[in-house]
Amino acid sequence: MGERQRALLALEDGTTWSGYAFGATGERAGEVVFNTAMTGYQEVLTDPSYYGQIVVMTAPHIGNTGVNIADEESHKPWLSGFVVRSASPRVSNWRATQSLDAYLAEHGVVGITGLDTRALVLHIREAGALRGVISSANPDAARLIAAARAAPSMEGRDLVPSVTCAEPYYYHDDGDSEWDLQPAVEAKYHVVAYDFGMKRNILRLLTRRGCRVTVVPATTPAAEVLAYQPDGVFLSNGPGDPAAVTYAVEATRTLLGEVPVFGICLGHQILGLALGASTYKLRFGHHGGNQPVRFSDNGRVEISSHNHGFAVDAATLPAGVEVTHINLNDDCVEGLRAADLRAFSVQYHPESAPGPHDSGYLFDQFVELMQQERGE
Repeated sequence: MGERQRALLALEDGTTWSGYAFGATGERAGEVVFNTAMTGYQEVLTDPSYYGQIVVMTAPHIGNTGVNIADEESHKPWLSGFVVRSASPRVSNWRATQSLDAYLAEHGVVGITGLDTRALVLHIREAGALRGVISSANPDAARLIAAARAAPSMEGRDLVPSVTCAEPYYYHDDGDSEWDLQPAVEAKYHVVAYDFGMKRNILRLLTRRGCRVTVVPATTPAAEVLAYQPDGVFLSNGPGDPAAVTYAVEATRTLLGEVPVFGICLGHQILGLALGASTYKLRFGHHGGNQPVRFSDNGRVEISSHNHGFAVDAATLPAGVEVTHINLNDDCVEGLRAADLRAFSVQYHPESAPGPHDSGYLFDQFVELMQQERGE
């Protein structure tokens, strides 16, 4: 067995983290964040909301179950780099079609393993999300620190054009996942979904509730959306700074009051901006599957899946808009409702891919709004 190839992660604050290369050989820059999910690394890799970021997994063993096409949330990985304590060289799941190492190499994702991810995560919690560079091609510390400091900040960046679809399309189940083995549901409602970085399971859950879904590019004007005569409009998740996605905020502002609107993640932030609130960057964000969120309507605490680095500022919300969900870790706004405008949103990911599965009722609430709109 030959000598393992060295790799280095360098952060803008001058710290470096040495390990070994896996996945693609090369060099990538991005904002370094950590994800606390115990499972679901393939869903994390293929979530477009991670575009422009280097993700550190807190679970120590990653790659044990390999990779399979059914668990992808989009057609490819989007993140800039992947950092794990121990990348499993073996695959132990019958569903796997290839190893994680081979999958990352195929898609050009640079990884690093063998470093102390616990220490790295504690460092990020203290310092906040930092720009960083992974290199397995030329791991020179001084050069990489300089490159990290020269990398663009996430604040002020509109990353949506890099992940949105090129043209409108109708979504249909592709038959590749366990969700697609469920009985088909007759489509009663037409939903137009803005693709700011859409995850597939959102579309599956809408169709399983009787929605025919037309997915449109992020820059689609409100007038074109209304021309589809939708029963409701969905605002998807996505990457980057919501305040920079001005075209989506403008379109959403026009749609408010015309049709029911439901937003998730970036869609939640865009709805908040369209309603007149402002957003701000969190210190290190929420990324993982174990965030406790309280729903004000019934006091129920949901364990929820998150991936966001920005939040809506509750103090800037106008009259008539209520906060429906609060993060119990830091009191961050996790849900909004503008009842008179038939619009609501949540910051987290109720489509649960990966889980937990506490929040599927939100899709039911969207359907109920569309039912009321049609007088049913």
